[in-house]
Amino acid sequence: MRAWAVVANGAPLQEIELPTPEPKGTEVLLEVTHCGVCHSDLHIWEGSYDIGGGRRISLKDRGVTLPLAMGHEIVGRVVKLGPQASGVKPGDRRIVFPWIGCGTCARCLAEEDNMCLTPRSIGVYQHGGYATHVLAPHPRHLVDPGTLDPAVAATYACSGITVYSAIRKVMPLPPDEAIVVVGAGGLGLNAIAVLKALGHANIVVVDVSAEKRAAALAAGAAKMVDGSGEAVAREIMAACGGPVAAIIDLVNGTASARFSFDALRKGGKLVQVGLFGGELMLPLPLMAIRALTVQGSYVGNPKELRELVGLARDGKLKPLPVATIPQREANTALMRLKDGKVTGRLVLRAEAA
Repeated sequence: MRAWAVVANGAPLQEIELPTPEPKGTEVLLEVTHCGVCHSDLHIWEGSYDIGGGRRISLKDRGVTLPLAMGHEIVGRVVKLGPQASGVKPGDRRIVFPWIGCGTCARCLAEEDNMCLTPRSIGVYQHGGYATHVLAPHPRHLVDPGTLDPAVAATYACSGITVYSAIRKVMPLPPDEAIVVVGAGGLGLNAIAVLKALGHANIVVVDVSAEKRAAALAAGAAKMVDGSGEAVAREIMAACGGPVAAIIDLVNGTASARFSFDALRKGGKLVQVGLFGGELMLPLPLMAIRALTVQGSYVGNPKELRELVGLARDGKLKPLPVATIPQREANTALMRLKDGKVTGRLVLRAEAA
């Protein structure tokens, strides 16, 4: 198979040849048709994360090996099944759930694969959708998109379930209760769409980009806040009519975490999703006195992906704006994302499409 792979951190992706996997056991081989380009790919390409205090964590030390074909927002066509696989057949188009684990622990068996302590995520620890083929470990990791646009459906495997899982952590709330979404890129626009699909009306979006704030407003946000000001927490509270019950930080950098925390009301919850990097110093007495919650949210699980796709197939979920680019131009797509030149989501379109 062909792959557009990271061969050295920070270097341009290279087109290389790799052995096409042969499915064994319950595995399913798919030919990739579409693959989203995600901000997480940039961290993998760079090879490390900023964890604050001038420290970085190396992905090599966490088991990521090169060369690597990234890409975890995948739609593909079934090519071949392992001898113990069933439930799909060659030619079926499927969304690939990428956040797989060991497959045998209690979390994996409960379909909470993303919480497995031995992650084997597709596009991170094994080759993903920046290649012509991808191997799914089990048919239960494949979700039927029906008649959905496959370019949009691909984004549900990460962007979609990431915001869906985060939103579920702050629900239920009354539809007119303000929920703040920090970041109006692909994740932010998906968050607006999911909240509206769930019947929520009062969505306040924070972003430093005027263009992205305008896109969020067009997508259905009720109010916008410029995230680049000196008093963002105060502006958030003004837009929400007071301190806030729920904030979902899709950026999750030092600045965004600080103003999000400062804008919480008593009993409020901050759900941290993004991987921008940095650290948050918490005033510990206030955590108890104000009964605050700061919670991380890591992507989502197969059950949530099926629920999300169900919302989309029922026509309740407005499609995220996507633009496609040929798969062979994966490096160009990644650099466009790096330079902040993507509104919505950029999706690689393979020859197999």
